[in-house]
Amino acid sequence: MYPMVLKITPSGLPQCWLDVYSAVTELVCERVLYSFGDVCATFHGGYNNEGVQSTIDVPQILVGRQNPRELRSTPPLMNKYLFSRDGYRCMYCGDQFPQYLLSRDHILPISKGGRDIWTNVVTACKRCNSHKGNKLLSDCGMELLAVPYTPNRYEYLYLANRRILADQMEFLKKGFRNLVT
Repeated sequence: MYPMVLKITPSGLPQCWLDVYSAVTELVCERVLYSFGDVCATFHGGYNNEGVQSTIDVPQILVGRQNPRELRSTPPLMNKYLFSRDGYRCMYCGDQFPQYLLSRDHILPISKGGRDIWTNVVTACKRCNSHKGNKLLSDCGMELLAVPYTPNRYEYLYLANRRILADQMEFLKKGFRNLVT
């Protein structure tokens, strides 16, 4: 299994993760301004008239030729990223759980006017979430172990891929505000 390739914009913002096959397409179609980082994969192609086989090296980081039309300022709120943000730890009891035993809890419940946004949700084990229900923290005697936050683009891409290579991590860490790795 190949690692993912980090694609960044010409202005230096992290854009997305590409599988190596998409990265090869970007390289072959000349949609890459430049690249850096160690080679993470090498692909071998056909042979030319002299019998020399073509190869293409895929670096860890690609810089696209064009800025995307729009980059989301707020990453999408999905349970897998939320659980990763909170370290697969219930933000009420503090225990760590596998993903299938976790749920999303709204600090200010939706039924009481709360919104489904990063700063209003935390990871909770099913027991704690069931105990809290649609009550306020003050009504059920529970406390949060950490303050929820909205990850920036650098943090979000870190949360979205746990198999990050050294050069990619060095690039992403420069933009971390809230994460401790």
